[in-house]
Amino acid sequence: MTPSLPLLAAVSLVVGLLSAPVTGATATGRPPLDLTAPARAITAGSPASGAPDVAERSGAPDVAEHVPVHTAAERERVLGYWTPRRMAAALPLDPLAKVTGALRRLSARAGARLVVPARGPHSPSSGAPGGLALPSRTAGARWTGGGMVGRTTGRVFLTIGGSDFVCSASSVRSANRDLVVTAGHCVKDGAGAWADNWTFVPGYAQGRRPYGQYTARRMFVAGPWSRKGDDSHDIGMVAVGTSGGRHLGDVVGGQNIAFGTPRGRSTSGFGFPADTPYDGEHLVYCAGPLRDDPNGQTTGQGMRCDMTAGSSGGPWLAGFDASTGRGTIVSVSSFKYSDDRRTMYGPYFGGSARDLYVAAGRA
Repeated sequence: MTPSLPLLAAVSLVVGLLSAPVTGATATGRPPLDLTAPARAITAGSPASGAPDVAERSGAPDVAEHVPVHTAAERERVLGYWTPRRMAAALPLDPLAKVTGALRRLSARAGARLVVPARGPHSPSSGAPGGLALPSRTAGARWTGGGMVGRTTGRVFLTIGGSDFVCSASSVRSANRDLVVTAGHCVKDGAGAWADNWTFVPGYAQGRRPYGQYTARRMFVAGPWSRKGDDSHDIGMVAVGTSGGRHLGDVVGGQNIAFGTPRGRSTSGFGFPADTPYDGEHLVYCAGPLRDDPNGQTTGQGMRCDMTAGSSGGPWLAGFDASTGRGTIVSVSSFKYSDDRRTMYGPYFGGSARDLYVAAGRA
């Protein structure tokens, strides 16, 4: 088994609000996923009740759910926890997958910093301001074009095993107007613990929080990730609370999301890499075609990308429009193989991701 360094995947069905019907056929000729079908029961666990977190009932969606806070006072405590000093000191979460999964958990307990080496120069200002065309290929450049992607993409601050970490994430359109999509390992440590103090800061820029902070009220990961850290299902979705009485989607909007798209499409990935040569303070992007995992270890796809730890969970957008910053989320940054640190991989968004989205979007 090839060692990998976890840190996107294609779709013909664009999802807006859950109430919008989806029609048409996929590239495989099979009927499209029906996102209007009623969700079946999902077992909700909580630290207090000790109830199971994974839906084990026959026919139920394979989704694990967790309720991190229960009261307004607990939410205020989480917001107060993330002082500017703690945010600056949070380590970029760069978990190791598969055969090195134990090291991921060990490093979380020890607070170790896992560094991916720099790979050549990176442009500080090669975004797409002024409506210029986005380069069709880049391995890692600062995004300066603004637009929706600048508002909806942000940093996630979380605590696992007593240590503070940071990931990337995006606001996504949903029925509840409160949904954030990220990597599963930015929500739950595989078969280990759920994250504490989970907070999303959309539009983060050099310490600024222009659109507020949003704490987690309900967390969701795919069952295979929750049970065994399966990198093919390294997807997390979090329903957040309001900030200043306003829903996340009403403040920053949300990118579209899609499931079951054709493989190999050109995609643009965004995130906040925090290890050398990056500092986590700027939004960075990669762009290029996707390819299947050549090691056959996952069903995910990869793109050439030099982003480092901290970019985990950042959105991969198909059909990205550089002039508006809009696109369709088809995956998230997940992992790198240790013998190919210039390729980022992400899970394919198929039926499992769709079930996760339906459950989280109705939370």
